[in-house]
Formats: sequence, structure tokens, C-alpha cells
Amino acid sequence: SLLVNAAGQPRKEKVKLPSSLRGRKPNSIPNKKIEDPVAGRVKTSSLATPRQHLSGFHLIPPRVTFGVLKEGCTYVTTVTLKNVGVNFSRFRVKQPPLHTGLRVMYTPGPVAAGLQVELEIEIFAMVTRGENNGGLEEISHDIEILTETETLLLPVRANIL
Repeated sequence: SLLVNAAGQPRKEKVKLPSSLRGRKPNSIPNKKIEDPVAGRVKTSSLATPRQHLSGFHLIPPRVTFGVLKEGCTYVTTVTLKNVGVNFSRFRVKQPPLHTGLRVMYTPGPVAAGLQVELEIEIFAMVTRGENNGGLEEISHDIEILTETETLLLPVRANIL
């Protein structure tokens, strides 16, 4: 029950449901146009669920934290973009502004159902502000990945020493 905890006592806080049970993915914005008139429709009874669950991508990991970086150095990490739909899907990445020092490298093209592509997130650690803030600057940017059904946001965080 949601009213009592595992010990049978009344709960003091409200239970937070995971995003998978709430029906939407975290850090994503659904697109207005979901149906593609050119794409074939799947008419299998086992797939008779809402269209939004039959297409889409998952980011693994859902966020990138570089930690503390040395100024003037370049760092790279890999994020996997997996197609969890039943049809092939396309995506593109909106490159971050130059002042962030971020760049996303990937191979464009369709991704078949169940397959994945790797996105390399590269950051050139540079201090952009001239003010003295204790020798530590925080970089925080959400990389936009535009898919056919939604826009995924990949939060990237780093501290430059």
C-alpha cells in the first residue's frame, strides 16, 4: 500500500513514482508530430499499445559529470544512444555553443530497432569569465538530441580548475 511503509506504519512522506510509471522519460520534450505518414504501421496484436511506447531512444548514462578538470586540457567520454522502438529511427544532435567548450561527435544515419550508436562528448576545459571566483568555474549545459518523436536533453556538468 502507498499509505503504509514496509513496517506497517503510516508513511510520513508521499511516495515518488519513477518516471517509467508516470508515462514519460526524464529530460525529454515530446514533439508535436508523432505519426510519420511514410513509415509503415505495425499491426501486430502483441504491439497494440500506444504509439509513443513503440519508438524512441534511451541515453545510457542519462547525464554526464566530468568532475574537476584541468584548464587547457581536452577530455572525452562516451554516451550510448539506444533505439528502444520497433522501427528504425533517425536523430541529430544540436551542437552546443563554442563558449562551453563542448563538442559532440557521432555518425549520422538511421538506427535500426534494438541497436545503438555511440556519441563522444568532448570538452575543452577553458575559463571564459575573467572574474576571480576562487579558481573554479562550473560548466553546465544540456545537449539537445532531436529525434523523430521527442527532444532528449543530456545534462553535462564539469568544474574547471
